[in-house]
Amino acid sequence: MTQKNVLQVFQEKKVRSVWDSETEKWYISIVDVIEILTESINPRKYWSVLKTRLKAEGSQLATNCSQLKMQANDGKFYKTDVADVEQLFRLIQSIPSSKAEPFKQWLAQIARERLEEIDDPELGMERLMEYYYRKGYSENWINQRLKSIEVRKELTDEWQRRGVKKGQEYATLTDIITQEWSRMTTKQYKNYKGLKTESLRDNMTNIELILNMLAEATTTEISKEKKPKGVQENRQVAAQGGKIALHTRKEIEAKTGKKVISKLNAKSINHIEIEK
Repeated sequence: MTQKNVLQVFQEKKVRSVWDSETEKWYISIVDVIEILTESINPRKYWSVLKTRLKAEGSQLATNCSQLKMQANDGKFYKTDVADVEQLFRLIQSIPSSKAEPFKQWLAQIARERLEEIDDPELGMERLMEYYYRKGYSENWINQRLKSIEVRKELTDEWQRRGVKKGQEYATLTDIITQEWSRMTTKQYKNYKGLKTESLRDNMTNIELILNMLAEATTTEISKEKKPKGVQENRQVAAQGGKIALHTRKEIEAKTGKKVISKLNAKSINHIEIEK
């Protein structure tokens, strides 16, 4: 299964999702769906009870649901019960909720949009731009963010060629890059900005995004030349890429007299300020 973890948003609520490019299906966290539909303070318990009842009724949904690793609030990845869109439509019928109909419409929309984006990738970028505009980000910041996605894709493609595994190994190398240029681990960086499960990149200022892109782009170029094998050799390359961005960061700070790392995040201001 070729997977891509994505955070979807329904009425300001995050829904952990995985796109499987081989089956061309979304797999969505059942617990997240139950939390939205029931507003339960313990959606895991709710799902446990409901699953037991469905099994007793002979429901195929309870016995056939898959498990995939998804990121929890602590930043770690754990196996989570997931269902595809068709299965979720059946699940919703078992949960009394005033949000059932709008949620069904939302499910149908994301399934349709993803298939459209496969046929025309530019649609995906346009929708992403619209999302950031609605969130109040500036046009310059959005352009940098879209470029950072391209740079990140080039890096992960390179890692894949060098035998690095998706998931924890990607996270390990990303953490090394981040720590080298920012002098903070990814977790420390997010804490500094007051974040929990939010995307760190979505809460970076323009200059932070640029330095992070420099670190990742440099790591990609070094990897292409040195051709490291496996995660251990790639750790060294990741550190080298991050250090080059660190040198640039120090030069900027020396010239401007200002710290590059900022506590600004998307929640505290209407848009990410453009560095003057």
